[in-house]
Amino acid sequence: MEKVYKRESFSAEETFAIGKELAAQAKPGEVYCLYGDLGCGKTVFSQGFGAGLGVKEPISSPTFTILKEYDEGRMPFYHFDVYRIGSDDEMDEIGYYEAIDGNGVCLIEWAELIYDILPPQYKKVTIKKDVEKGFDYRTITVEEITR
Repeated sequence: MEKVYKRESFSAEETFAIGKELAAQAKPGEVYCLYGDLGCGKTVFSQGFGAGLGVKEPISSPTFTILKEYDEGRMPFYHFDVYRIGSDDEMDEIGYYEAIDGNGVCLIEWAELIYDILPPQYKKVTIKKDVEKGFDYRTITVEEITR
């Protein structure tokens, strides 16, 4: 674990902006793994991330499709939501390995559910709420993981 980046967000707009800022720095082949409880802002972060890549179409969580691909930005954007994934084999069937080895950037929600098949290097993005600091308060931490 190295290079920790930590930001505070006090609104959905700030969470969106942080996602957009990170995506502006993203490079082809990078994998971002998104961690956080239900309702913590993963979808808002993902929307900002897509905007930072130049995606114009609306971005929603691919909860039931598992993968949504966006090709209109500066590089392909592969947005995974693996909350309902049944097995590692199912990930193979939807093109997971082609996406993580491709020329785009991957954002994986609920990545802890597929830990065994995550690439050896990825960026772990953790979003945490703290209602004592406000209903919309979040900390967003990015760590570069090498395993």
